[in-house]
Amino acid sequence: MSITATSPRTAAPAAARRAPRRRFRFPYQPVAAILVAVLVLGVPFWLVIATASKDQAEALDPNLEAPSDWRLLDNFATVFGDGRMMSAFFGSLLVMVPAVVGVLVLGSMAAWILGRRGGRLSAAIYALAISGIVLPPAVVTIVLLLRQLGLAGTALGMIGVYMGMYLSTVIFFVTGFVRTIPHELEEAARVDGAGPVRVFLRVILPLLKPVLATATILICLYIWNDVFYALFVIGGRIDTLPLNLYQVASAGLYLQNWHLIFAYIILMSLPLLITFVVAQRRIISGITSGAVK
Repeated sequence: MSITATSPRTAAPAAARRAPRRRFRFPYQPVAAILVAVLVLGVPFWLVIATASKDQAEALDPNLEAPSDWRLLDNFATVFGDGRMMSAFFGSLLVMVPAVVGVLVLGSMAAWILGRRGGRLSAAIYALAISGIVLPPAVVTIVLLLRQLGLAGTALGMIGVYMGMYLSTVIFFVTGFVRTIPHELEEAARVDGAGPVRVFLRVILPLLKPVLATATILICLYIWNDVFYALFVIGGRIDTLPLNLYQVASAGLYLQNWHLIFAYIILMSLPLLITFVVAQRRIISGITSGAVK
């Protein structure tokens, strides 16, 4: 009986012939998702850019057609000069910055306490604290209360309104993140003689940067684009960017001038857009690590 040996050179092609060939599968789902995203986001974005780049006659009926003569920079200059954007810009900062800082500080401190303490009382307080996300604020009651306090039409009153509205959002985001922080870090700081305030500032607050960045962008977006509450609280006394756009458009300066209105919207959106692009990674990490958990 003889044994026939198979050389490696002849066995390799045979194995290659027996191996099943992988068929190319076209990625239908990713391509479909990209197309839907382009349609949902790209079409409105192109409408804004195209309309803001036209003259008054072409922009009278906004459509998706490209402008015959691109006048985007000229429209920017007109809006910036005649629309009082600088005063409105500083008015928005005057209201937004203190409100965001105050709501982040108070909300993160409250979330730290609620995230560390258990029991039914803490659960009930947490449920009450985040109920502001679902329950809309009563505008008439807010205006009447501010009038009784003498804060109607003032920046301080508007800051208090925004802090009360968005404190629930910060507590909701930060509490889930605080629960993932090990207790040993705080215990080690207390062993070294640190008090509650120092533990929060030195240990907890640096770890909250990703989720606080997320909350900051969301709250800035809400306040920066708000015109409804600003109209009732500080309307006519302090200009913010959306409130100024509403006033000049209704007064006739931008009446039927859709190219100027869309140019104003682009300039108003640029600060937040740049901030979001710069802090995009930190925002996404804060959403995934804080709100989900």
